[in-house]
Amino acid sequence: MFAEFESLVHAHAEQGGGLTLDFFKATYRSLLDQYFGPRVKLDDVSALEGLRIPHFYGAFYVYKYATGLSASMALSARVLSGGTSEREQYLAFLKSGGSRFPLESLKLAGVDMAQPEPVRSALKVFTSYLNELESLMA
Repeated sequence: MFAEFESLVHAHAEQGGGLTLDFFKATYRSLLDQYFGPRVKLDDVSALEGLRIPHFYGAFYVYKYATGLSASMALSARVLSGGTSEREQYLAFLKSGGSRFPLESLKLAGVDMAQPEPVRSALKVFTSYLNELESLMA
């Protein structure tokens, strides 16, 4: 929901729309209604929640966060299921420190964030957690 809010706000601004309090409140409230559904009673002030979340004051913070999680999950999966080669690639990644752009450093460890696989793999893990939760709630 946060990522969708960020995306809608940026798209609105890029199309020349004004970023007014009314716009923020209406957009956020619409998402609250959509994500929580009619069975959750939301107070009118709930529409202001989006203004208090610090993530939204840095461009695409939520996207960056999700991307970082996807990268770390792919990296850890390679190291935990790999052998000597994967370990050496991981150490090369660590040794690179801040000397390279993050995407280049991750490639040293065998994780290519320019490809969809790391995000797809992370979503598979998330799906498995959701499935487990649903089975526990049944």
